[in-house]
Amino acid sequence: MSALIDVVEEQREPLLREPSPPPPLLPSKHSSENDDIVPFSSSDGPDSPAPNPADQNQRLVSLDVFRGLTIALMILVDDAGGAFPSINHSPWFGVTLADFVMPSFLFGVGVSVSLVFKKISSKTTATKKVLLRAIKLFLLGVLLEGGYFHGRNHLTYGVDVAKIRWLGVLQRISIGYLLASMSEIWFVKNIMVDSPVAFVRKYYAQGLFAILLCSTYLLLLYGLYVPNWSFAVSSLNVAGNTSDTQNVHCEMRGSLEPPCNAVGFIDRIILGEKHLYQRPVYRRTKECSVNSPDYGPLPPNSPGWCLAPFDPEGILSSLMAAITCFVGLHYGHIVVHFKGYKQKILLWSFFSIPLLIIGYILEVLGIPLSKPLYTLSYTCITAGASGLCLTIIYYIVDVKHFRKPMILLQWMGMNALIIYALAARELFPAAVQGFYWRSPENTLVDGTEALLQAMLHSRKWGTLAFVMLEVLFWGAVAGFLHMKGIYMKL
Repeated sequence: MSALIDVVEEQREPLLREPSPPPPLLPSKHSSENDDIVPFSSSDGPDSPAPNPADQNQRLVSLDVFRGLTIALMILVDDAGGAFPSINHSPWFGVTLADFVMPSFLFGVGVSVSLVFKKISSKTTATKKVLLRAIKLFLLGVLLEGGYFHGRNHLTYGVDVAKIRWLGVLQRISIGYLLASMSEIWFVKNIMVDSPVAFVRKYYAQGLFAILLCSTYLLLLYGLYVPNWSFAVSSLNVAGNTSDTQNVHCEMRGSLEPPCNAVGFIDRIILGEKHLYQRPVYRRTKECSVNSPDYGPLPPNSPGWCLAPFDPEGILSSLMAAITCFVGLHYGHIVVHFKGYKQKILLWSFFSIPLLIIGYILEVLGIPLSKPLYTLSYTCITAGASGLCLTIIYYIVDVKHFRKPMILLQWMGMNALIIYALAARELFPAAVQGFYWRSPENTLVDGTEALLQAMLHSRKWGTLAFVMLEVLFWGAVAGFLHMKGIYMKL
């Protein structure tokens, strides 16, 4: 759910490939750089191959396109996932198109962080700025995803503070950004990279920190004892006006099934069940829906946990999600220290393909793919796919300069935060939906979708056509903002 989003907008400064001394920071009306974060040229030694012209005096446009593609993909799966359940999030185990969105956001954040913190004159000042940005992004996530804005089909606003959802997409991104940035500020050695050994020496402490996070996640996921628990079934989730209490029997360790995993247990203890996501994806499993893999009525004799809350961006799973940011950091380090485009493509491919293979091997060995739990196999496969996708886009956009067909995605990537808030969180559709003729269904948004469905004589394909127009619309909006020099950052 980036992918997502460039929380570090300083990457907009050109990535210069000139030798030392470092060039001065280029001014820009949409970038307010700080003296503690100063991009500098990579030093790869005198024997480094001459840089390709595609690599000189330009920003990494492919990263903008990658972010824009992630935003477009999010709009697609969010708005067309109901009509095409096969592209919607997997009900629990497995991976679908929608399950690549969040890792892509996180991967892009990691790449951006590595490009920004290439040289830091004041670690303390940089740390304060990172903390402030992480807090602002987290609070924005609470505002957008905590329930205050209810979206296009629910023309209400406001939230019961006793039930507000504390975690979500932007909150998870803020956690990954914070951990990745802190590691880049404090754990990277200040040494020149002129050999593979020096590269390892420079970043090995950061790698150990990532391994520590991963190990903590695995120890808790497989070692934490999950006792029996109960929850109150809200009248919003069942027919009638009464509430009920359901008991869930666990008393086990290492379970990855919906009712008894350590991810949900930690969230229930720390956050409380009322502050978790109330309509989790496992309600689309065969045990919980007659329309699986889509939402539907409960089957006869369905287990009680089908109505239990579960947060797909929980505390423990966010630790593992941060690992995707660290993978992105590594890809960014390759950009910093290797000048030739062939070297970048070779090294990115060298890490992307093994990650995909390792992920599938882990699945065969018994670690299933699960986005809600953010399992190790899921981490490897989605990070590898993100790296491979960035590699392909880099070759097309930054090496071959095949950019005009990608311009809408580039614009969306340069203003990812605005597009996410207005489109993916439905602020703009909800505002338009607030103006209707006699009935809330008679609006420009619903009317356009209904018209396309009627023209194509299909609800599914009409919805898909509407979503494609929606993506084009937001690409045009992003282009207009770009031409006006308007960029939103935190």
